[in-house]
Amino acid sequence: MTGPAARRAVLWMPDWPVTAAVAEGLVDPQVPVAVHDARGVLVASAPARAAGVRRGMRRRSAQQICPELVLLPTDEVRDARAFEPLVQAAETVVAEVAVVRPGMVVFLAHGPARHVGSEDALAEALVGTVATETGAECQVGIGDGLLTAMLAARAGVLVPSEASAEFLAGQDVGTLTLAFSTRQAAARTAELVDLLRRLGLRTLGEFAALEAGDVAARFGAHGLAAHRLARGLDTFPPSTHRPEDDVLAATELDPPAERSDVAAFVARSLAEQLAERMLRRGVVCARLRVAARTEDGTELVRTWSIDGTPTAAELTDRVRWQLEGWLSGRSGRPPSAPLTRLELLAQEVSPAGVVQDGLWGRARRGEAQAGRAALRVQGLLGADGILVPVLQGGRDPRGAARMVAWGDDAAPLRRTDAPWPGQLPAPWPATVPTEPVPVRLLDAGGGDVRVDARGTASSTPTRVLVPPPGKSAPVVRAGEYPLLAWAGPWHGTERWWSEQGRRRAYVQVVPEGVPALLLALERGAWCVEGVYD
Repeated sequence: MTGPAARRAVLWMPDWPVTAAVAEGLVDPQVPVAVHDARGVLVASAPARAAGVRRGMRRRSAQQICPELVLLPTDEVRDARAFEPLVQAAETVVAEVAVVRPGMVVFLAHGPARHVGSEDALAEALVGTVATETGAECQVGIGDGLLTAMLAARAGVLVPSEASAEFLAGQDVGTLTLAFSTRQAAARTAELVDLLRRLGLRTLGEFAALEAGDVAARFGAHGLAAHRLARGLDTFPPSTHRPEDDVLAATELDPPAERSDVAAFVARSLAEQLAERMLRRGVVCARLRVAARTEDGTELVRTWSIDGTPTAAELTDRVRWQLEGWLSGRSGRPPSAPLTRLELLAQEVSPAGVVQDGLWGRARRGEAQAGRAALRVQGLLGADGILVPVLQGGRDPRGAARMVAWGDDAAPLRRTDAPWPGQLPAPWPATVPTEPVPVRLLDAGGGDVRVDARGTASSTPTRVLVPPPGKSAPVVRAGEYPLLAWAGPWHGTERWWSEQGRRRAYVQVVPEGVPALLLALERGAWCVEGVYD
C-alpha cells in the first residue's frame, strides 16, 4: 500500500547561517563569509561563492581561493535565535507551521491555499509578509511529499501533483539528506547515499525505479523510507490503526524564568523525561510542541518537525533553541512577562517498530550487525524470507499476530484496545504453532468429543491423542495423555454472513506429562492452537 502523499509547502531561507550571522551584526553583508564546522565549509555567502568557495571545502583551501574570506564557526543557537522573527511573520499568513531546522519551516498547503485563493497567492503572501516584517528574502515551494516540497522551495517553484515524479527524477540522490534533521537519521542517510552512488544509482529517478521489496531487502527500513521520498511519497504509508496518544512532560517554573539559560536548564530535565516516557511506551514522534506560559497568562507555542528517533539531547537542543528565540530579546514579539510554566508535547506519535531503542539504550554494535546479517539473508531468500511478528487485535492467539517482512512497517492492522466480543479468555498460550497440529480429543468410551451449535460438549473429555508428526518438528510429543483438568468449550463465530465465515470451539486441557494445550475444533476436527509453556 503506497497511499497518496500530502501536499506540503516549505518556506526556505537560502544561506541561513550566514544570514543569521549578518542579522546578529557579526559580519558585513557585503564581504565574503563562510560558516564552517570541524570538517569544513557548511554554507558560503553569495560573494564567497562568486570567489569560488564551495560547501565541503576545507577552511585552508577556502582561504587560499578567497584571502578576504571571513570564517565563522557554526552556532545552531544563533541560527535559531535569529530565525524566530521570521517564523512569527510566517504565522501571520499560515495558522500553524512546523520548524524543520533554523531556516526552514513546513506546513500542509491545502487549507492555507484554499483560504487565500490559490497556491500561487499563498507563496506570494508568504514571501511578501516575511520581506515586509523582517527584511529577509525567502523562497516558497509546494509539492507532494516532504522532499518534493523542499526541492521545490530551493528552486522557488510550485510542482503540480502529476509532475512530482518527473520533477524528482533528475535530482541528485544526495538531496535525500535534506529530508532528515536528526543526527542519527542524517548520518544513516549519508551512508545510504554513498552506497547508492557506489552502486551506480546517482539520481532519485534511478533509485525510485527499484522495486520496494528489493529496497527493503537490501537497505532496510531507513532505505525504504528514503525510497518513498524519492518516489514523491510521504516517509511512511498512512496508518490504518488508531493513532497513539500524545506524550506530555510539563513543569512549573518557580521562580519564573526571565533568562534563556535559566529556562534551558529546566528544559534539559524535561526533555530527558519526555524521551524516557516515549522509550517506555515504545513510540516515536514526528512533531515536538514546545509551549510556555508567562506570569500574565500569555501562551507561547512553537512546533518542531522531527524525524527518526530523537535522543534526549536532540530534544533538548530544539527546546533550548526555541527558548533562546523567545527570551533573547531579538524576537519580533518577545514574552510580555517571565515564564511560569513549560511543557513539551510529543505529537503524531506512532509505534517505534524496528527502529525502537533497546532496553538499555540505542542499538549496540551486535544488534546492528545482526540487522545487516538479516538483510543479507533476506536478499538471498527474497523479501518474505525473514518475517517479524506484530501483535494486533483479535479474538484468538493466531488472529492477534501477523507476520511482516523485515524492514516493512511493523504496525498492527487492527486495534489492540478495541472491544473483541467472543474473545478467548486469558491466559493465552505462549507458543502458537506455525500450522495447527491435528489431535483427537476423546471421552471415557474412546469416542471423539464434539461441540454442538449451542457450544455444548457431547461428552466429558478424558484424554488427548497426539499422532506422530510429519517432517516438521513436533510441538507436542506423540502419545495418548490422560487429562488432569479441562475448561470450556468456548464457542465463537466470525463473519457468519459471508463465505469466509468461521465457526470454532476452544477447549483448554491439562494433559499428564506435557504442557497445557489450547485445542480448537473446526469442521469436525481438533487441533492444537497453542501451548502453555
